[in-house]
Amino acid sequence: MHLEPLLDEQERRFGTPETLWIVQRIGADELAMVRGSTKARRTHDVTFFILDGPKVVVIKKPFFPPGAYRVPSGGVHPGEAFEAGVQREALEETGLSIRLDRYLLRVEACFVCGGERERWFTHVFSARAVEGALGARDTHEIAEVRWSTLEELQGPIRKVLLATQRGLFAYRVALTDKAVSLLDKFPPSPKLGRGMG
Repeated sequence: MHLEPLLDEQERRFGTPETLWIVQRIGADELAMVRGSTKARRTHDVTFFILDGPKVVVIKKPFFPPGAYRVPSGGVHPGEAFEAGVQREALEETGLSIRLDRYLLRVEACFVCGGERERWFTHVFSARAVEGALGARDTHEIAEVRWSTLEELQGPIRKVLLATQRGLFAYRVALTDKAVSLLDKFPPSPKLGRGMG
């Protein structure tokens, strides 16, 4: 995985993350989606909880059912600096320039579909918006971006995601549950820049 050499530096700068191991059953169409991401040997995403006080940024992709959202994420391209990749993804999905605060969680997943398996890694960070206006720049991938709260994310949004009975949504719920528990353990650092609310 091309991201591995970059992670030691992220741990030095943003703290050592907790590790979560997940085995998640997924459907054949979900397996095809994961394999679409792994075409270029990408087996990871970086997920970022962009926080502003009690608010958190959430996104909705075009294929999500009504009421389904999750926090933004994306991949760092081979040869791309880690923070440059995170900044690019944040701008594309949210319109915001962000500053990473804490490396909260490293998720090592095994997605299972019948007899087939795919490994996947998610690196979860807390972050702050430092400039920009909320609004997706990549409108093909992102149907909506908005501020939510952790309570909404852990309440109604969580229920909608689990009700789909889709493995990849269940995966997102599990990593969100763990990350939110860690946000309490590592309070965010003081906000830089102007208010984004």
